[in-house]
Amino acid sequence: MAFNWQTFKTRTLTAAVFVIVMLAGLFINQWTFFILFSVIHFGCWWEYLGLVEKIYKNPFHKYFKVGLMLIGYGMMAWINLLFYYVGFFGFREQIFTIIPFIGYGLLIFGFSRTPKINLKASRVALLGLFYISLSLGLMLTLWGIGVNGSCMGIGGIVGISNPSIFDFITFPLIIISSLWVNDTMAYIVGSLIGKTPLTKISPKKTWEGTIGGIILSVLVIGFILYPLLQQNFVHATMLSTQIGHWFVIAGITSIAGTFGDLLESKLKRMAGVKDSGHIMPGHGGFLDRFDSLLVATPFVWLYVYLFMQ
Repeated sequence: MAFNWQTFKTRTLTAAVFVIVMLAGLFINQWTFFILFSVIHFGCWWEYLGLVEKIYKNPFHKYFKVGLMLIGYGMMAWINLLFYYVGFFGFREQIFTIIPFIGYGLLIFGFSRTPKINLKASRVALLGLFYISLSLGLMLTLWGIGVNGSCMGIGGIVGISNPSIFDFITFPLIIISSLWVNDTMAYIVGSLIGKTPLTKISPKKTWEGTIGGIILSVLVIGFILYPLLQQNFVHATMLSTQIGHWFVIAGITSIAGTFGDLLESKLKRMAGVKDSGHIMPGHGGFLDRFDSLLVATPFVWLYVYLFMQ
């Protein structure tokens, strides 16, 4: 496809704002991290349910949708909120045990107020618990894993004095950076030399752009981001590990992220829409921006759990 400078400028500006917001959520503290992914969670859920409604031509009751999102939110938060205390008040134990029950109540009430229930559409809607809530919950567990031993975020800081912020956010940073580089490079390479269509699901994607994006993402993460952070934050736990892990995680993220993009493209094609939403010019909605992350995160989590503990 021909390179479009106007489209590229719009996408680049939106991506710059996106990067600033994401980095603010990542770098300030665990609260901004959780707030950031809470917003992403509800944004993705709302658009996902909208796509399911269009696919099955079956509008859900508003209480059903809110209830399902609250159940998912409680699930996401409960997976790992052990860092979230104010004094002796634990947000997971005191608040996020209640939210799912409120969600169940609203879900049942929504069902009771629905004149005609489409069970197939409802089952597909429930898949969002795994597609969105579980994935973002696993992302939360990756925050702080570098300083918390072998328990996937459980426990205290071990063997590190004065840990830097990179000891906490290294894995989320690799995932987000890999996806951003892969998305940008795949677009540029595909626009310049792409000739072979990747799949009918997403006609604008090419094999040249896809492969180029993955390769460049791995190279940028391994040869640019890793040395840059290692030079300035030598005590960060993850930065003292073998560079090979960075290449592998970047590769896993880029490949799985591509499948995540294709999955969302399939949903949009079935729903007959171009974008899942319109909150980000040039990128569409929340699902358009985070579809890759939703699929990539579980695979990265699994790799970390199996090979880096």
